[in-house]
Amino acid sequence: MPDNTVPDTTSSDSTRLAELLGVLSQLDTEAATTERGDLDLLDTVDLVRRMNAEDHRVPVAVAERAVDIARAVDGITERFRRGGRLIYIGAGTAGRIGVLDASECPPTFGTDPSMVVGIIAGGEPAIRSAVENAEDDADAAEASLREIALTDRDTVVGISASGRTPYVVGGLRYARAIGALTVAIASNRDSDIGTAAEVPIEIVTGPEFISGSTRLKSGTAQKLVVNMLTTLSMIKLGKTYRGVMVDLLATNEKLHARSIRTVTEIAGVGVGEAAETLQAAGGSVKLALLTLATGADVQRARGALAQADGILREAIAALS
Repeated sequence: MPDNTVPDTTSSDSTRLAELLGVLSQLDTEAATTERGDLDLLDTVDLVRRMNAEDHRVPVAVAERAVDIARAVDGITERFRRGGRLIYIGAGTAGRIGVLDASECPPTFGTDPSMVVGIIAGGEPAIRSAVENAEDDADAAEASLREIALTDRDTVVGISASGRTPYVVGGLRYARAIGALTVAIASNRDSDIGTAAEVPIEIVTGPEFISGSTRLKSGTAQKLVVNMLTTLSMIKLGKTYRGVMVDLLATNEKLHARSIRTVTEIAGVGVGEAAETLQAAGGSVKLALLTLATGADVQRARGALAQADGILREAIAALS
């Protein structure tokens, strides 16, 4: 006779739950603290001051990982120079921070949208709304990385406050297996994603202001680190000059005005001359500055920039 009994999964479910609770109890980001047991009794000004005091811990914790961050920046820059990409992977807040940083690179540094990419567990809908269980799919990130044809010239940066998100762990393991540079940004020590990556950046900011709400200090730490990864690698690629963006894309009136102001301030010319030079240079701030600094025509200046791998300082030296 067929066995019509329904398997009892209660025991296995309870075991998995107990294991998860045990893991979470060890994470700084999940810890509760008696120091904040009176939050609901405080007035608003005291709440602001208390939360701000917690936030002050974040840049200090980031500074402690300066060597790890620098190692990641150098690795990313080297792969950019070989035509590689920077790809962020994450779930929830962590995924959104990666998507945000990637989306800001084209207007800020004039990069192709494919150069810095953000991939979030659950896809596009997860940018605005939570997608149930997306972060628990250990194979989904690999599928997404295969879809964009990840290579060993690329860098994959996995972001996870807990440091144990299966989606991120799976993506980093796949990326490392094919030879891509792997970087992990976590908010707990000895994290799973740190073990999976070549360059672990573990920013330990302690218990959250609201226990377990990792969009707070952990999210702030993640944002500070990704700011560094892209900004500093772009500086090393020559996307800035004298601390000013010279590869920005003037996609709106504000950025067009900023382009003119950049040329007037660096080259020391009037607004009219700056606007005319920019127009002759096809809107390129870098090319306009090079022609004004050296007197070279646009064609010669463009060739010098290409020879200098887009680094304005080197192109000026070559034409001077």
